[in-house]
Formats: sequence, C-alpha cells, structure tokens
Amino acid sequence: MALAISALPVTLESMQLMAKRSESAQNGDLEGRFLVAMPGMLTSVFADSVVYVCAHGVDGAMGFLINKPAPMTLSELVGHAGIDTEIMLTRQAVDASAGPVRIGGPVDEHRGFVLHSADYVIDATIPISDRIYLTSTLEILRSIVEGHGPRQTAIALGYSGWGAGQLEREIRENAWLPVDADPALVFDHDNDGKYEALIAGLGIGAANLIREGGNA
Repeated sequence: MALAISALPVTLESMQLMAKRSESAQNGDLEGRFLVAMPGMLTSVFADSVVYVCAHGVDGAMGFLINKPAPMTLSELVGHAGIDTEIMLTRQAVDASAGPVRIGGPVDEHRGFVLHSADYVIDATIPISDRIYLTSTLEILRSIVEGHGPRQTAIALGYSGWGAGQLEREIRENAWLPVDADPALVFDHDNDGKYEALIAGLGIGAANLIREGGNA
C-alpha cells in the first residue's frame, strides 16, 4: 500500500484550524495539552490512548496519538515513500534515532507527520509550543535519514480530528480527560507506559476513573 508524505504542512482542513489558533481563548484552551482516554473507550482506536492536541478552534480540533506504535519503522516508511537521499545513515541508526513510527490517528492514516524539537525549522514548519513543532514534508524525513534532522522527533501516520464542538461534547460525556502536556512524553520512544504514567501523575489509578462516557 502506497504511503504519502504531504507537500504541505498538513491537510487544508488542518491548516484552516491552525489559522484560528488565536481567534478565541475559550476555543483554543486545549492546544498544546494532552487528552487522556477514559476507560469507556474500550473498543475504540483511542482505547488507553494519549492525544497531543495541536490545534483547537471554533471549527474543531486536531492532534496526534503519542502512544500507539505503527507496524513500520522509519527506514521502511522512507522506502515506501520513495524518498531519494544523497547519504543515508544505516537502517539501524535511522530507526534508533527517530524512534518508533506511531499511529497518529484514523484520519489520513497513510500520510506522514512529524512532531519535533525546535532546532529544526523550515518554511513549512508550524510551531505548536515553544518546544514542539510540526512539519510534514519529504524534506524533513530526508533530513532525518541523512543525519541532520531535528534532535527529537515523533513521527506519526495519520492524525486525530474533531469537527466543530465535537471534542467539547466528548469531554462533557467523559470520553477524555484534558491534562497539561509534558514534551518529554511526546518524544519518549517507550510508548507502553505513557498512559499509566499520566494517570499515576494525577494521583489516581486507572481503576478509579469513571467508566461511563462517550466514544471518540
């Protein structure tokens, strides 16, 4: 199955959301935060998930799952995408430095996105916070495999998106618990413990969370 890396930072719909970042403080208060899935989402793709919210505005929201590994390494992704490089690190070095490719969400699941540290900025780069930036071009993947990409990366296939008012409704229905984001967790290569770590950091156990709520 062919994979695509966008020539634009994100899809047109996502760009429209990004443009509304400062339009309303009330509608943008989830940007740069985590959404922790509540136990009610047992059969959803979002079960036991953590989402990093990149945009939240009057038209909706978008973000990326940060703890769901995809069945693909970066070197395999580069091969599928047909990226030509002048010099490529060994496959082992590429995969070790970039970490596991993640499932970013069910929207555009064959399109690649890169959350990364602030030491890499090109024209297509969008700042999400002072420590996390978003780029989705062939250029950034080429830079990574050639050894001069950003120091920290979280590479995702697809993204998570919500229409106008949808995320707010799901939060009211107890599907998500918003918490402050830790950039270290976004880039951490060990995905398995992120959900439990966030719950533990709140001083509660997963068993104590209310299990009634909606489905994302």
